[in-house]
Amino acid sequence: MDILHEAKAFENAKMSHMSTSDRVGASREAKRLILAINEIYKKEKDPELMDIMKRLTVKKKRIDIRLKGRPDSGI
Repeated sequence: MDILHEAKAFENAKMSHMSTSDRVGASREAKRLILAINEIYKKEKDPELMDIMKRLTVKKKRIDIRLKGRPDSGI
């Protein structure tokens, strides 16, 4: 389960003071990890894997918000 060790390291990594290129790389890495864990989850149905995917997704969304900027409220 090497992918789970990678996911844990990614989850614990600091995301402050990153360049735009670093953010793009981190977003892609998060996506790769989520999809890889999802393949394992499909076979094992372990709820712990789902929790890991959820935490990675939250971190990925934060990175994506920094990349794309917050949407205007439209008012």
